[in-house]
Amino acid sequence: MTTTARIDSTDARLLLALAAHPRATAVALADQTGMSRNTVQARLTALERTGGVGSVERRVSPSALGYPLTAFVTTKVVQRRLDEVAAALAAIPEVLQVHGLTGESDLLVHVVATDAEDLYRIAGDILGHPGVERTTTALVMRQLVDYRITPLLRRAAAPQ
Repeated sequence: MTTTARIDSTDARLLLALAAHPRATAVALADQTGMSRNTVQARLTALERTGGVGSVERRVSPSALGYPLTAFVTTKVVQRRLDEVAAALAAIPEVLQVHGLTGESDLLVHVVATDAEDLYRIAGDILGHPGVERTTTALVMRQLVDYRITPLLRRAAAPQ
């Protein structure tokens, strides 16, 4: 798990402006937030360095790349082989994320596929690893709430 620096209200205001205008320059962000350009640049650099701002990859739609199906594969693994399983999952291009869980399953694997047959292959690749005991696949029928962070940024930016 990556440790990130805590985002303060000034960072939150800056990130709200960036979320509203992702291609804005540091000068434009400075104008929108009332900060100096140097402050904006220094804070953005610090947020990138500490992991406060993640990858642009989240903005790329898997559907646009030809992967319209999304599924979640809950996975039970042999505990002593967890790192090995994680490395194997990272090697599967269609695996977008893997979360460690508490409870009945050990991992929640977020995957995308071109079609049902492709999803069957991917699920088989996951289950075929010797460290995997069992899997359950749930196909996403539709997404009801897209990934979002703006409500939390608004809360963080609010005066205390």
